[in-house]
Amino acid sequence: MAGEMVHIEIPADDTEQARAFWGGLFGWEFQSYPGGPGEYHMMRISESSGGAITNMEAGKRGTRTYFDVDDIKAGAARVKELGGEADDPMPVPQMGWFVTCRDPHGNDFGLWQTDPSAG
Repeated sequence: MAGEMVHIEIPADDTEQARAFWGGLFGWEFQSYPGGPGEYHMMRISESSGGAITNMEAGKRGTRTYFDVDDIKAGAARVKELGGEADDPMPVPQMGWFVTCRDPHGNDFGLWQTDPSAG
């Protein structure tokens, strides 16, 4: 459903410590997702949402929430039309597409389009 929060990334320089904290707090169980530029440990929050502990952006603070869209390119274009910034969409093979964005105040967020044919 467009606009639904579907994923959250929690940056951590020490991903083991972060997984112990968040797993201990909410009972989340993590699975590593290989192949990225850094560590990416995914968890399921609900039937339609999940998240990850990651160290891909060393020193980053603050979470990044991803919102569902029907069309990733149209969503990125709309962000720009409204005065925000959007990077180029990137595939997550066999899962979908994401794009990282900033609102006009510089707040990070992302858009996500489910697409099992994404390469």
